[in-house]
Amino acid sequence: MKNRILGRTGATISEIGFGAWQIGGSWGDISEDDGKRALNAALDAGVTFVDTADVYGDGRSEKIIAAVLKERGGDKPFVATKAGRRLNPHVADGYTGANIEAFIDRSLANLGVETLDLVQLHCPPTEVFYRPEVFGALDDLTVKGKIRNYGVSVSNVEEALKAIEYPGVATIQIIYNIFRQRPHDLFFEQAQKKNVGIIVRVPLASGLLSGKITADTKFADDDHRKFNRHGEFFDVGETFAGVPLDVALEAVEQVRPLVPQGVSMAQFALAWILESKAVSVIIPGARNEAQAQANAAASDVAAIPKETLAQLADVYERLIKVHVHQKW
Repeated sequence: MKNRILGRTGATISEIGFGAWQIGGSWGDISEDDGKRALNAALDAGVTFVDTADVYGDGRSEKIIAAVLKERGGDKPFVATKAGRRLNPHVADGYTGANIEAFIDRSLANLGVETLDLVQLHCPPTEVFYRPEVFGALDDLTVKGKIRNYGVSVSNVEEALKAIEYPGVATIQIIYNIFRQRPHDLFFEQAQKKNVGIIVRVPLASGLLSGKITADTKFADDDHRKFNRHGEFFDVGETFAGVPLDVALEAVEQVRPLVPQGVSMAQFALAWILESKAVSVIIPGARNEAQAQANAAASDVAAIPKETLAQLADVYERLIKVHVHQKW
């Protein structure tokens, strides 16, 4: 497992992390034991960065992480969580210092720690990015010792560029994958200039880039790939990266021949993201031990030839770009 630096946090972390949304909920039925086994497998494979949120299973994900780390003992991975989506309604006026501190106190209890390594505002309404007092509240919580670092999980490039204007923002979490390439155009360059860490989520476009989903694939009622297909509950860009499923499946078939022998399509898709040195860590999810191990192994995939990168860019330009580029 290769390591990278998480921006101005200065933390050395594995370039493949563990996204803990799946072990919390909204991905179909995953038992607590399966979630624990998946996380243990990732940690055994050298993963040292874990990303979760207080709303993943209403705290279930955070509690599973706490239980696994307590049982393992020894050196702890860097654990990032998120706050804000517990607000109901989820509106900018809810992002008060008192509410943010209450969310952080709950995450501290769920994770069983005295200080959180990293707290990220969880895809807040765009208006929040224009309220300096929100970021001032996070500065205050850093001084109090409840958090070491803070960042923002954003919905689009415009929000990312606005967020890094605040000097305390240490990381940005954003969607970036073969089907969502716009962040590379401008944002990555600006983030590097300001030494902001980049955490890449939805790296496999909700499983599309595993190459295992077909038009006949059935998803459980509690899987967001069924209930949020058209953005019914949260930003549609979080589900299949916002690409219409029929278009995405056609694109997958054009990506498939480009995958080298001995490498899975999922590993190839992760390796494509790692071609960008601006990226600090990727956080693929895993339902079981095998997926966690396979994700971690993507760190060993050889560099992708320039010709292949050009072919992937062509697939994006011809099929995908019109559906996503100007939206996110």
